[in-house]
Amino acid sequence: MKLLYAIHHYDTVVFLRFINMCLYQPLYKLCRWVSKSADGYLYVLIAFGVVWKDGVSNPFVQALAIAFMVERPLYFVLKNGLKRDRPQAALNNVKSFIVPSDQFSFPSGHTSAAFMMATLCSAFWPSLAVVLYGWSISVGFSRVLLGVHFPSDVVIGAAMGTGIAYLSLYRVVL
Repeated sequence: MKLLYAIHHYDTVVFLRFINMCLYQPLYKLCRWVSKSADGYLYVLIAFGVVWKDGVSNPFVQALAIAFMVERPLYFVLKNGLKRDRPQAALNNVKSFIVPSDQFSFPSGHTSAAFMMATLCSAFWPSLAVVLYGWSISVGFSRVLLGVHFPSDVVIGAAMGTGIAYLSLYRVVL
């Protein structure tokens, strides 16, 4: 129990420091744009582009399908099973900069999907790895700066997305 309290305390302190950064209008606009880039439309476009070029038997498409079939259900089970309140509901005098799509915060689905895509795309197009991971890290930061996630939500989302991507790659490659 002490460990959970310590994690929550650290989360709150770091969250409050980050959220104060987003009070600057240009940073808020950038965070909003970065966060919206991980809403899922980009993933569909990438998948359709690869299917259009190479067909559904492409290993990337297969790995992506497996990854999303694991990631989305796991995300929903964790989010609705653990029911961790978002910062706005958990902390007094905190208001998020955007309206979240659901009630609970753990784990960050945007971050999970972004890291999953970055890992999968990097495995097939290694020259894009730095850009893709830079983008996925920015997605995670944007979710905290916009006030809809605690830092640990983002860290676990990143680990979950990366792990699921590696599992799907392992499944497709072997």
